[in-house]
Amino acid sequence: MEYPSIFDDIRPYDEHEVVQAMQDIAMDKTFPVLSKFVFPNLSLEEVRALFSSLKNIDDFQSKIMYQANKQIMARSITEMTVGGMEKLDPSKRYLFVSNHRDIMLDASLLQNSLKDYGHETAQITFGANLMRGDMVVNIGKSNKMFRVERGGNMKAFYESSKHLSDYIRYVITERNESVWIAQRNGRTKNGDDRTDQGIIKMFCMSKKEDKITALTDLNIVPVSVSYEWEPCDILKAMELYVSTIKTYVKTQNEDLHSILTGILQTKGRVHFEICDPIREEELLVFKDLTNGDYHKQVAKLLDSRIHNAYRLYPNNYIAYDKRFGGSKYRDHYTDVEKELFEQHVNVLDTYPEYDKEQLEEILLDIYSNPVVNKFN
Repeated sequence: MEYPSIFDDIRPYDEHEVVQAMQDIAMDKTFPVLSKFVFPNLSLEEVRALFSSLKNIDDFQSKIMYQANKQIMARSITEMTVGGMEKLDPSKRYLFVSNHRDIMLDASLLQNSLKDYGHETAQITFGANLMRGDMVVNIGKSNKMFRVERGGNMKAFYESSKHLSDYIRYVITERNESVWIAQRNGRTKNGDDRTDQGIIKMFCMSKKEDKITALTDLNIVPVSVSYEWEPCDILKAMELYVSTIKTYVKTQNEDLHSILTGILQTKGRVHFEICDPIREEELLVFKDLTNGDYHKQVAKLLDSRIHNAYRLYPNNYIAYDKRFGGSKYRDHYTDVEKELFEQHVNVLDTYPEYDKEQLEEILLDIYSNPVVNKFN
């Protein structure tokens, strides 16, 4: 099924566009680095030949992206676990709404899990600020990523939100494909995952006449992602620290640096939990609320699912006890685990230009907030 031309500005590649994209990727000047990472045992020419043999999106996802994710897991993840897949019906399509900790991995690792459990992969939102450069665009659009505009004046923001809402509904209800989207614009920096009620409002914009079916038609499934070692935790702490002093302005290549750090940094154990889908009878409880309150309550419903499904690790409990004092969760970690975490916190000493006490407090919040939210 070809996309309507109205979505040409944001959609992924159609099947017939993939062959040229593969050729362009294989001849890009950065291709040797990508080749060596994903296929360390193959020569450059062998990998180029593999790319030349790819004919469609499934080929690219199965033979390239799946293997790329496997390399990431082998090099930086000690254990990858998934729960709740039995809640998904392979014949249905869903809108996965996930907490967002890493620019690339939250969605990318879920794709591998969906394939492992016999489900179709999902289309993925990709910020326009990241979709730059031919290599990134070709990989993204061949990997079912669609463009999401950010910023702009109120009129432009409304129009882009309506356009995105129309697209998501079209993908799920007409193309019969699932969609992944983060619960908020940008990653959670402080570990306090909250669904932006504006996201819920956006979902409803494409079917304003009935706010209940506007959401039930999308089969919303919250996804809870937990990392033992938070991706880019030091970088996030420094960004939050600077933000307390002045308006934070990203450097030119900061997003790329965060992507690479998230991919390469040790993450320890990682868990994805597929939460219970949002049911119609749950939404009907909010039927008589104003639209604004409806969006707010649905956002809280997603948050409760995501928070309850956290997989907490020793680092989370250690950070809580250090952040709030005492030993409330002392039974959840060993002396060795505590020492290892404290060694990680001491990395902050290498940034003398920052206030160590304040920076440490921010870092502890990143790890302790999931404990607060899960047991609140």
